[in-house]
Amino acid sequence: MHPTGEGVCMCSDMNCTIEVMARLGQFNTLTIDTIVGDSAVLDGGELGDLSYTPEAGALPEAGSEISVFVYRNNHGELTTTTSAPLAQVGEIAWMQVLEVNNSGAFAHWGLPKDLFIPFGEQQFPLREGNHALVMVYLDNQHRITGTTRIDRHLDDDSHGMKAGQQVSVLIGDRTELGYKAIVNHQCWGLLYLSELEQPVRKGESHVAYIKQVRADGKLDLSLSKPGYSRSKIEDVADQILATLAQHDGKLMLSDKSSPAAIKALFGVS
Repeated sequence: MHPTGEGVCMCSDMNCTIEVMARLGQFNTLTIDTIVGDSAVLDGGELGDLSYTPEAGALPEAGSEISVFVYRNNHGELTTTTSAPLAQVGEIAWMQVLEVNNSGAFAHWGLPKDLFIPFGEQQFPLREGNHALVMVYLDNQHRITGTTRIDRHLDDDSHGMKAGQQVSVLIGDRTELGYKAIVNHQCWGLLYLSELEQPVRKGESHVAYIKQVRADGKLDLSLSKPGYSRSKIEDVADQILATLAQHDGKLMLSDKSSPAAIKALFGVS
């Protein structure tokens, strides 16, 4: 038995059957069973038949596959879309709160149905118009739900990650040392203020690199690729030449200048 696509392949001989396991709150590659009018009926496996109506363009043919996001619409019915939400189940995104009522808060996550965040899943009271880091998860009733209590869903350490690895990060709160950042929707890392070569803001997404995996499993991060690549050296050289040209061939720096002064001018030290 081995995974293939969105299902499980039971391969004992040349006869191979695929058990479809469509996942709620995630993208799935599903087969079009039939075409009914301007919609397609998709094989959702345990979720049953799913309807797909293209927002634009023609429908694919029956028997072909299509990648769709599966969720429940405002009527509680399972539906699909090729539009991408800000985050799938298990992922975190910077979302704006659109409404707060007696039930909880509702955040914009890129789909027609807003994401519900119960009061019990709010790390701090959410206010209409504010933004927050929100994780998407399935509650105990199998409903797609949001939470700002993201620490309970993140790992305590960075198992499987190594120094030099390229990762995606989502900027979190600022601390005395730097900015906390969520790494690959999995765990926290830290970007040190003393090493930042560009300003960052909470909620921004960046490509980053793991500088070090500490003994406690925590991550030290950098927005710059480790080492001195040829392109990085050439960029700094171009900056130095341009600055010299602007100041009649003179710089107010020397080999005795402080690293802080050099970094302020060229972004490196």
